[in-house]
Amino acid sequence: MAISILSVINALSPKDIGSRRIARDVPYGRAARQKLDIYAPRKTKGPLPVVFFIYGGSWMDGSRHQYDFVGRALAALGYVTVIADYRLVPEVEYPGFLDDGAAAFGWVVEHIAEYGGDPSRMALMGHSAGAYNAMMLGLNSQYLAQLGLHNRLRCIVGLSGPYDFFPFDGPITLRTFGAVREPLATQPINHITGAVPPVFLGSGDKDTLVYPRNSVALAKKLRGAGVTVVKKHYPALGHPGPLLALGVPARRIAPVLADVADFLRQYL
Repeated sequence: MAISILSVINALSPKDIGSRRIARDVPYGRAARQKLDIYAPRKTKGPLPVVFFIYGGSWMDGSRHQYDFVGRALAALGYVTVIADYRLVPEVEYPGFLDDGAAAFGWVVEHIAEYGGDPSRMALMGHSAGAYNAMMLGLNSQYLAQLGLHNRLRCIVGLSGPYDFFPFDGPITLRTFGAVREPLATQPINHITGAVPPVFLGSGDKDTLVYPRNSVALAKKLRGAGVTVVKKHYPALGHPGPLLALGVPARRIAPVLADVADFLRQYL
């Protein structure tokens, strides 16, 4: 999905009236792309649980400003929602974009109470490459657990995510991961323990960019480790579908937002 198309969709999509953006361009680091935006419900008072949303873009594209419709949709459900930019390839190589995600998550834990959020009740959520980032941050002890932040994470939501894609066989994965010395360590499916919080996996059956088998394989291995998993397949959706269905116009096509809302309500 071209970035220009996403920008148009974001600009034209009706915004959820029960939400508002309460902070923009807040730095969590010194780099130009290490900034975040924060959304919140219009009337509900905190402290509220927090959703940290990570967008995709093949680890090479994207801007938080194109996902205002997502921040507003999640905030309207009653969550303080954070969307952070992160450095992209080739400015950084793997795992630089994950390091940025962990740094931004750490900033949120430290500061989100100032914006009405509860840093003890947080969810990671992402779409596509962002779902990969969310799973790696939540599953791989190198990140949140190493920083002492893992006990803040109550659940993880992944939409259209690549979780089990080795050996690398496409230009995106070869460019991003092909030079890594331990390629198996790049796979979320290889970082599962029984300590993982509940996970929601959503994918479109028509997705030919990140095949639904990624979600199927991850769900199977998570359940084998005793992790609670909710897995949803959406027959009418392709790769961008679960993301777009969070917005007002596409909600009638598939109940992605309703399913995510049910999951977050139960575990967050």
